[in-house]
Amino acid sequence: MAMFSILDLVRVREGGTSRSALDDARDLAAHAETLGFQRFWVAEHHNMPGVASAATAVVIGHIAAGTRSIRVGAGGIMLPNHAPIVIAEQFGTLARLFPGRIDLGLGRAPGTDQPTMRALRRSLVNSDAFPQDVLELQAYFAEAREGQTVQAVPAAGTDVPLWIQHLWRAARSRTGASLWVRVAFRA
Repeated sequence: MAMFSILDLVRVREGGTSRSALDDARDLAAHAETLGFQRFWVAEHHNMPGVASAATAVVIGHIAAGTRSIRVGAGGIMLPNHAPIVIAEQFGTLARLFPGRIDLGLGRAPGTDQPTMRALRRSLVNSDAFPQDVLELQAYFAEAREGQTVQAVPAAGTDVPLWIQHLWRAARSRTGASLWVRVAFRA
């Protein structure tokens, strides 16, 4: 049997509000759950008035709280926009609140324009560190080691599944397979 998933942008309808878009996403996830869908992911986009999923981890928490069993996650978090420890803390917290239900899809694109990248205090140089950032994330989600000086509390030991988002299948060998993580492809 085929497994189906949804990737939602949490769009704000014309004349609607961000709040109604967030509630619509939660309701769509609950409906998808009743239909047997496996996953419901939201995308990180910044500085887009028609999209309400910029605070992706917060949106995931809202959706997970309104559902019971469907996996909820990011498709994806643009890792160059964030310090890996912050993402580990956010998604580790979600994994503690919703055990066995949180996914973390990662991308290396900025997901926004240049002025917004500057507002996020990031640069395109950060995308060069993507493989190292993924390894750092994996380490934060693993069990804490004795003497480990920096821990992402409460992420240690949650082993949140990581998915690498790619537009091209050829990229799999460069990133996903070399880091031993799942790869999700966008059409």
